[in-house]
Amino acid sequence: MMKKGIAWLAACMLILVLAACGGANQSADSGSNGSDAGVTASEELVIKASNYEFDQPEYHLKKGVPVNIVYENVNGNHGILVPELNLMLDTRNSSKVITPDKVGEFEMSCSVFCGSGHSSMISKIIVEE
Repeated sequence: MMKKGIAWLAACMLILVLAACGGANQSADSGSNGSDAGVTASEELVIKASNYEFDQPEYHLKKGVPVNIVYENVNGNHGILVPELNLMLDTRNSSKVITPDKVGEFEMSCSVFCGSGHSSMISKIIVEE
């Protein structure tokens, strides 16, 4: 009886954690934290990914300028994750308009486990005045 209770509790906790993660993703796309749904971008940045690397070691954006970030998967299965800019793109969700609201260097990593070189698949987005 004790094992069933523990299994039931673990299943409920897992459901709550998954629901919370899904809720966070929905709010990330709602336009908060530098993301501007419905805003027309004045610039476009294309980021391409192939096996274990992005096409550039760094990408430059201007603070306060809306930009459409477009992700292109050239080879393999990859994605883009920049938490500080509220940016997560992959093959299913391949573009997003953001307006960077703070200056700095932000690490961009691959958001999809892609094999032995996954942990070294890093670039940076630099937001300038």
